[in-house]
Amino acid sequence: MFVTFYRHVLSAAVLALGLTAYSEAAQIIGLESPNSFVGDPSGKDYFISNINGEPDARDNNGFITKLDTEGKITNLKFIQGGVSDVLLHAPKGMALIGSMLYIADLDQLKGFDKTTGKLLATVSFPSQPHGQVSLTDVAASPTGLLYASDQTANSIYRITPSDNHRVDLLIHDDRLAGPAGIAIHPKTYHLITVSWEKGKILEITPDGQLSELESNGFFTSRFQNLSGVDFDQWGNMYVSDFTKGKIWRMTRDHRFQVIAEYLPAPADIGIDRANNLILVPYHYMHAAEMNGLETPSGGKPKDGKRTLADYGFIPPPPKPGPEGTKK
Repeated sequence: MFVTFYRHVLSAAVLALGLTAYSEAAQIIGLESPNSFVGDPSGKDYFISNINGEPDARDNNGFITKLDTEGKITNLKFIQGGVSDVLLHAPKGMALIGSMLYIADLDQLKGFDKTTGKLLATVSFPSQPHGQVSLTDVAASPTGLLYASDQTANSIYRITPSDNHRVDLLIHDDRLAGPAGIAIHPKTYHLITVSWEKGKILEITPDGQLSELESNGFFTSRFQNLSGVDFDQWGNMYVSDFTKGKIWRMTRDHRFQVIAEYLPAPADIGIDRANNLILVPYHYMHAAEMNGLETPSGGKPKDGKRTLADYGFIPPPPKPGPEGTKK
């Protein structure tokens, strides 16, 4: 019953997603409140964080699911709270640096070996004057730094793994309005974050200077509760709206397109740049999806009408046969 309903919901939503690599989406079920979905930059493995309970509960029953290149679960509880002395309460955002899988878990950032699942590092965040730390997402910069968002405290931290994982407060600003998902811009290396409370997309320089990229207008409410953000290999930005059930693409020339809608609570999305896939966890559906993204094409005239074949859904219509040919 659940599987049937899940597929019915996705079949309605998938009509807006661009399929290129796969003939159909890889659908993952059997999860528990999945929050974040990331791929190894090598394109070989994928990981999904499962809160498995309340998002702020210290219940030590969170777990990480590991998948293969086809989106098949190889280990449902690859890393599990309460097993082998692992403490993992409510795992949310994740990021990979080398062999280390970093996971945001309440007021700690934990690093595990991505192959064995062994705990290698625990980074504690001291209480701040603005309140208790509660991490939401984590992103890895090509410069070797990590950044973690704290949605409740309107703060973003910088972590330096090479300096014994030193933690510094990068910015604390109410204009962040609940920073949820974070990502590193592939060209500028600036930090991009999306606002849960006010539906804003914000940019932060390495020295903590904040600027607004996009927001709702006075008469419009394009975004509601933004939850995830990432970039494809061409520099297009993707953001997920948890409440409106949409995924938006912002092209490099700042044009917005809805590439998927009617989705059941898309949480912290990821982009597999190596394979051009979008990775979407569905929080309340206890499921997730891997789907191919449309590859930019320069060969189609701008005034040419696009069809579903441009997105890989159906084969192109057959060319008309010679006049008089019988079907």
